[in-house]
Amino acid sequence: MGMLSLPGFLSCGKKKDFSLTYERDASCTDENVERGNWANKSEYLLSLVGYAVGLGNVWRFPYLAYQNGGGAFLIPYTVMLALTGLPLFFMECSLGQFASLGPVSAWRMLPLFQGVGITMVVLSTFVTVYYNVIIAYALYYLFASFQKVLPWSECFSWADEFCSKTRIVNDCNTTFHGNIIRANYSFVAANNLTCINGTISYKPVQFPSEQYWNKVALQRSSGLDETGRIVWYLALCLLLAWIIVAAALYKGIKSSGKVVYFTALFPYVILLVLLVRGATLEGALDGIEYYIGKESNITKLMEAEVWKDAATQIFYSLSVAWGGLVALSSYNKFHNNCYADAILVCVTNCATSVFAGFAIFSILGHMAFVSQRPVSEVVESGFELAFVAYPEALSQLPVSPLWSFLFFFMLVLLGLDSQFAIVETLTTTIQDINPNVMKKLRLPITLGVCAILFLLGLICVTQAGIYWVNLIDHFCAGWGLLISGALEIIGIVYIYGGKRFIEDIEMMIGKKSNSFWLWWKICWFFITPVLLIAVLVWSLTTFSNPTYGSVVYPAWGNILGWCMIICSVIWIPIVAIVKILKAEGNFLERLVSCCRPTANWGPYLERHRGERYSHMADPKNKEHEIPTVSAIVY
Repeated sequence: MGMLSLPGFLSCGKKKDFSLTYERDASCTDENVERGNWANKSEYLLSLVGYAVGLGNVWRFPYLAYQNGGGAFLIPYTVMLALTGLPLFFMECSLGQFASLGPVSAWRMLPLFQGVGITMVVLSTFVTVYYNVIIAYALYYLFASFQKVLPWSECFSWADEFCSKTRIVNDCNTTFHGNIIRANYSFVAANNLTCINGTISYKPVQFPSEQYWNKVALQRSSGLDETGRIVWYLALCLLLAWIIVAAALYKGIKSSGKVVYFTALFPYVILLVLLVRGATLEGALDGIEYYIGKESNITKLMEAEVWKDAATQIFYSLSVAWGGLVALSSYNKFHNNCYADAILVCVTNCATSVFAGFAIFSILGHMAFVSQRPVSEVVESGFELAFVAYPEALSQLPVSPLWSFLFFFMLVLLGLDSQFAIVETLTTTIQDINPNVMKKLRLPITLGVCAILFLLGLICVTQAGIYWVNLIDHFCAGWGLLISGALEIIGIVYIYGGKRFIEDIEMMIGKKSNSFWLWWKICWFFITPVLLIAVLVWSLTTFSNPTYGSVVYPAWGNILGWCMIICSVIWIPIVAIVKILKAEGNFLERLVSCCRPTANWGPYLERHRGERYSHMADPKNKEHEIPTVSAIVY
């Protein structure tokens, strides 16, 4: 009978009395004890779905579909899913699972491009700062819904003379003493006259929800130059959002994997409830027809802008090139079927976008019916949809506080899922730098990361906060991602080797036929990189400085935005130069060595390496690395 290993015994369970029996904990089932694995497949899939399905599925896709031909937009959307979204999604999931490393350390496969991984992490850091601010907005509205009468349902004391729930006639043509004159509506009404059809002009009015959003919720200043004070209730909501994130991640994936059972699934319940309620309202059919019905315009498919919008929405919606997919997949067991996972999550994400559109447009159709406006005048996207148009529509329903609560609770859950994954990307990067420290001090490090990000986000809850949120989103969630995504696929396929990468995947999911890989080869080698570069060039040539409504940003704000994006992508050339300088030989020899995998590249566990990686160095031994920019790069 073999002896009991004391280290394994102590790390794997709790001793009962003085016997050799013990209670096993979750880590006993981990294939990779050092890094940890997902407790089961469902936790990983729900985390991926939660990461991919975010606020954009609710507040951006329905508007894009309406704007780009309605139901016809599903054609380019599906095509771009197959040509760009799915190939990149599958590639990133495979990369993280194969190496069991985060988005920076996984570039041991191609040291010259390790800066791409750093760019992903820096972009994720910028985005996580303002993303939690949006969750804070949703939390504020969630708490504001706990009132008998929603505070934005009428023009209360905070409103000005432009606040109105209905359109107000300004003037019109009328017949007076046999002559047609242009007169103010007050004159028309006072003299019991009638307006001539088609001559009415209306005053520029704002819904109560719009004025509430600007005057009460945000206390919005005149522009980026006027910072104002911190809006204390938004700051408290931001603090609460970060406390929730820290609590969910205090044990890393071991704790967040349990939370996503609720945060990833319950939004679908709320969407279904909102859809059923919306479908029973007057005018709902008009809204749905604008979204995807008879208003669909197939001729829109002839416009290049429609295809660009479809590619961009797929790219951002699936959360590729952020580093999160690599980080989450790095905790998979080696032989997990990442191919099936990628297809399932991508289809779920896109189906959610379409499904959410019905819930949104059915209620917007009712809003248009009640306010006697065409649907096109009440449809918005982004902040205007989530915090102006939809709350206004919900305020017109019976038991409106209940529907408002459900909607904003859904927004909070959708945002938190994505936030969990983004912060996990940052902590995974820290773990790859020093696994031992992270294992011992995970809770303090997680709390420290969340605290720092909370402090950075305070500028976004000042009276000029919405301008900061819009600025960061405009620059950091734009073409920086397209650059990292394009370089990622070019580096893996053309330098590391597409054939080699496919062989790596087959070590995990088993040998596949040539016909199986034909589609993936076509996409990886040609279609996907070409489309990414085309969208990148298009985005650069059509780039415009940010605005928020009619507010133009000052020059220093635009400069700051460019500094943020430069700070993100500058790591790509810096790391490449440092790697070449630290390598040995002449320039060509150094370049070649930096384009080869490091000695410790390959499967993390020795039993998975097989003959292909039998001579692989210990992945924990950094002496085999080509010298890097200290801990920043590694």
